[in-house]
Amino acid sequence: MHYLAKVLISAAIAVGLMLAAFSEGGAIPEDPWQVRPLLTGAAAPAFTARTPDGGAWNFDPAALDGPVILTFYRGSWCPYCTRHLMQYRTIERDLLDLGYRLVFLSPDRPEALREGQGEEFLPYELVSDSRMTAAKAFGVAFRLDEVTVGRYREAGVDLTDASGEGHGLLPVPSTWIIGADGVIRYSYVNPDYKTRLAPDVLLAAAEAALAPPGE
Repeated sequence: MHYLAKVLISAAIAVGLMLAAFSEGGAIPEDPWQVRPLLTGAAAPAFTARTPDGGAWNFDPAALDGPVILTFYRGSWCPYCTRHLMQYRTIERDLLDLGYRLVFLSPDRPEALREGQGEEFLPYELVSDSRMTAAKAFGVAFRLDEVTVGRYREAGVDLTDASGEGHGLLPVPSTWIIGADGVIRYSYVNPDYKTRLAPDVLLAAAEAALAPPGE
């Protein structure tokens, strides 16, 4: 693994530890810096979300066929998220060749995912977490204050319409590498939504997660 990748991976782990230590209690925070994400080494939680067709999409970490990469993003309305997902296309084939199942979750309602997907075949899964079940389970959900919701609305972003829900929640953008045994091998959680995990760092982390212990 390249030295820079190792440094960035260590930094990502440090951010996760800082967030976990900073937040106390189980209530959903109003400050994204106070979320309490699950830590590396923890068992990934089971959850149910929805497919673009509105059907149930179940994630059962006890019954995985192989490793999984889960990425939470804020929604199709977010230009930083759109750019980030496009960047991931550069390593998509590499991750698939490593045996990873790629899943992207957002608060977008199923219909919005279906409209955005169009007729294009995608080698990854777009999943609606509009009820924020998964984001809550992973500890990355936070509640927007009314002032911020108003600013988004003035900018043409109606979060209630985007999700079909009135909870006022968003996920902190984050990526999780989960082993075939259902254990979290790596996570990157950064409340600064403008700073995203670089594709080469994710690829290095994905390769490292498959390496036997001690290597």
